[in-house]
Amino acid sequence: MLLRELVLIGFLGFTVPVVGAWAASVSAVEDLVGKVDARYAQTQDLQADFTQETILEGFTTGFTSSGRLYLKKPGLLRWDYFQPSEEQIYVDGDQVMMYVPEHQQVVKGVLTQMAASKGPLALLQGVGKLSQQFTILESTVGSKEGGELPSLTLVPKSAGNEAPTIKKIVLKLFPDSYLIQTITLFEVSGNISNVIFDHIQVNKGLSPRLLKFEVPPDVVVVELPKLH
Repeated sequence: MLLRELVLIGFLGFTVPVVGAWAASVSAVEDLVGKVDARYAQTQDLQADFTQETILEGFTTGFTSSGRLYLKKPGLLRWDYFQPSEEQIYVDGDQVMMYVPEHQQVVKGVLTQMAASKGPLALLQGVGKLSQQFTILESTVGSKEGGELPSLTLVPKSAGNEAPTIKKIVLKLFPDSYLIQTITLFEVSGNISNVIFDHIQVNKGLSPRLLKFEVPPDVVVVELPKLH
C-alpha cells in the first residue's frame, strides 16, 4: 500500500541522479509546472478512487490494491484501502495513524520522522510549489489527441540532514484539468509503486470530520518509536 509502505520504509541513502536531456523546452516545462501549481492552489478538497500496483525489488510480479482517497486543506489526508484488505490511513498535520480493523490495531507516528512519505504527501496536499520541493528533471508535454498524457519527473530535495528515500517521482497529468492522474514512485531500494486515480471530484465541500480519526473502543494503539 502506498502510504503504508512509505511510513514503514527505513531511512536509506540517496544519490541524486544526473540530469538527463529535457524532453521539452525549459519554457514548456515551466508552463506545465505553473499550470499544475495553479490547479492545486485552487483545490481546497479532493476525493478520488485509486488503484495501486507495487513491485518489490527482486520480484517480477507485483501486487495490486485499491481504495479511495480524501484530501482537505490544510493538512488533512485519508486513504481507505478496500482490496485486498481493509485499512484506513489518516494524516492530520504532522500526525499519522494507520488503522487495521481486522487486527483491531492503530499505529501512530509522526510525519516529519518518515522521510519517504514527505515528497508524495506534500505533492498531494499541494503545499508550496513543485519547483521548491522537487528538482524537475524532465517533462513531456503530451496531449489527449496524441494519446500521450503530459508528465513531469521530479526528485525530492533534501531537507536539512534528512536524505529522501525516494529516487524520483513521475507524474502523469490529465491534459484538461492538470490534476494528477498517475503517481509512480521509484524508491532507492528498487521498489516501484504506481498509483492511478479515477473518478476525481474537486471542491465538493468535504467535511473535516470525514478526515478525522477517532480510535474505536477496545482497539490497541501502538506508537512508533521517536527517532533522535
